[in-house]
Amino acid sequence: MRASRLLSLLLLLQTRGRMTAPELAAELEVSVRTVYRDVEALSAAGVPVYADRGPAGGYQLLDGYRTRLNGLTAEEASSLFLAGLPGPAAELGLAEVAANAELKLLAALPPEPRSHASRMRERFVLDVPSWYRSGDDVPHLSEVAEAVWDQRPLHMTYRRWGQQEVDRVIHPLGLVLKGGSWYLVAAPPDGTPRTYRVARILTLETLPGRFARPEGFDLGEFWHRYAKEFRERMYTAEAVIKLAPGRGDLLAYTMGRDVVEAALAAAEPDPEGWLTLTVPVESISHARWLLLRMGADVEVLEPPELRTMMAEAVAELAKLYS
Repeated sequence: MRASRLLSLLLLLQTRGRMTAPELAAELEVSVRTVYRDVEALSAAGVPVYADRGPAGGYQLLDGYRTRLNGLTAEEASSLFLAGLPGPAAELGLAEVAANAELKLLAALPPEPRSHASRMRERFVLDVPSWYRSGDDVPHLSEVAEAVWDQRPLHMTYRRWGQQEVDRVIHPLGLVLKGGSWYLVAAPPDGTPRTYRVARILTLETLPGRFARPEGFDLGEFWHRYAKEFRERMYTAEAVIKLAPGRGDLLAYTMGRDVVEAALAAAEPDPEGWLTLTVPVESISHARWLLLRMGADVEVLEPPELRTMMAEAVAELAKLYS
């Protein structure tokens, strides 16, 4: 276990340069005291690692030192091939590059890891878009990706929700693939980052010059916070419903498991097995659309306007099919 940690510490210093003891401790999930001991062990083994004292100090390797102790285990090699997504790579204009990298990696691996990696590729497929929908049409994606990589500003015409078209000059900071859709995280000059759906970019022009990325910006952290806030903003109302026995899975599929799971766990069935649930909804009209899909397995109790809308929709259906 310690040998693996020492190798990880060495590779961190090799790939990232100077790092403080607390930073290394956080990455390795150990105490700072353990980092001190591990650095001493590396030095004793002849690895040229040295420390700079002071607020801007830290540990680093002697300039030019490179270790060759970077061999992959069979499981690590397999995970790399599981992470390869040919569809998104092609959309980014990297299909040939990704294929060549895969071939080179396979050729470089020893027999056992190569065998594991080949089996992983043969037996597992990652299909990003969800059921009943295809991925977005993203003709500008490769140009956006180049601008993200090169830190080039962009001028775009963007179609907002409601079909409104706006012009924007942005600094592209990163791309996120979510449920088969590409999202661009970008900031206006001297502004805060926002999220744009790449499929809604109508025209795009790469501008001259380069921009400086915001200091400390972390794409993964930004997206996690954005997704959480989006879910919180999305649910603006609540509905009280009665759910037929044994239909919890259907309701979770219809409304989203994260929306109804807590309500299902807290509900007690009545003598007939029906559950009374309070569930968050985006809006009354959207709740009507979702709950009509449940048919007679759901009865809306509150709010009154939603119950009225459901009754009117059912009356129209009865009239249509009478």
